[in-house]
Amino acid sequence: QVQLVESGGGLAQAGGSLRLSCAASGVTIGNYVMGWFRQAPGKEREFVATISRSGGYRDYADSVKGRFTFSRDNAKNMVYLQMNSLKPEDTAVYYCAASNSVVRTTTSHNYAYWGQGTQVTVSS
Repeated sequence: QVQLVESGGGLAQAGGSLRLSCAASGVTIGNYVMGWFRQAPGKEREFVATISRSGGYRDYADSVKGRFTFSRDNAKNMVYLQMNSLKPEDTAVYYCAASNSVVRTTTSHNYAYWGQGTQVTVSS
């Protein structure tokens, strides 16, 4: 059974930092493109970042580029999202996801496995 479990969310002040983690079980994440998505109240789920299977290539949403860093440790079956210079508009539930896609993908429909999400709240 595949499980993705996010952690590290919480409350931060604008300009602060948080580091999200996603632990995978039942799957070897080195075989998957990984992604982070987020969903704010009343809004649709949106793409945040994606990383290639090796970790050598990443794509980011324009809204987080330069502030967020996506990394992975395939040996530990973990991925991470370092979030710096947080803004109130970053407030959302953040989801980790795994895709069978050969290349990085920003489309949520391409991700087969999802975590339960972790809440990030940024106060102004």
